[in-house]
Amino acid sequence: AMQSAVFVALQHGGTRRGGRRRDEEEKEEANRGRMKRTIIKDWKTRLSYFLQNSSSSTKMKSKKAGKQRAYFRPSPEEAQLWSEAFDELLANKYGLAAFRAFLKSEFCEENIEFWLACEDFKKTKSPQKLTLKAKKIYSDFIEKEAPKEINIDFQTKNMIAQNIQEATHTCFSAAQKRVYSLMENNSYPRFLESEFYQELCKKTPITRAAQGT
Repeated sequence: AMQSAVFVALQHGGTRRGGRRRDEEEKEEANRGRMKRTIIKDWKTRLSYFLQNSSSSTKMKSKKAGKQRAYFRPSPEEAQLWSEAFDELLANKYGLAAFRAFLKSEFCEENIEFWLACEDFKKTKSPQKLTLKAKKIYSDFIEKEAPKEINIDFQTKNMIAQNIQEATHTCFSAAQKRVYSLMENNSYPRFLESEFYQELCKKTPITRAAQGT
């Protein structure tokens, strides 16, 4: 009788412990869900900021047109294309904004900002504007203690400092290639694994509201 009483007590204790473990697991699961929602909410805030800013650079014909959403959430098929090549991601307005939001969350958005500044620089026609833009890019991204200093070697920095005195379209080519490859090899694979990108590739949207952004 004694043995069976001990057995029952042990069994009872085990069930209690098992119940507690389940409670803890459920709590952890709920916390994970909350964190995921927060991450995605933060993403959406940053993403809408970059989408609005990229659309403001497009000249709108009327104020009414400006109020409309410039870019819409891509289909899962479209989003999946971005994983095929880094260029596919950069060529898509929504993809680019999402990638910028991701880099901001990783505190290295200066890389994509520098890359975009170089793209704009290469399209500049006027020699005067070219020199002005070259100096601005240099003071924003290249010089020591620049507000958005990019991580490039001393030699490349020196070469740029000499080249911008008489700016040509190729002033920043070496630095842009370096930053592109840095993003392609480090940030891009992490972006593809991110919570937000995975959600975009799913058939069901994050929330109904997300459809518009």
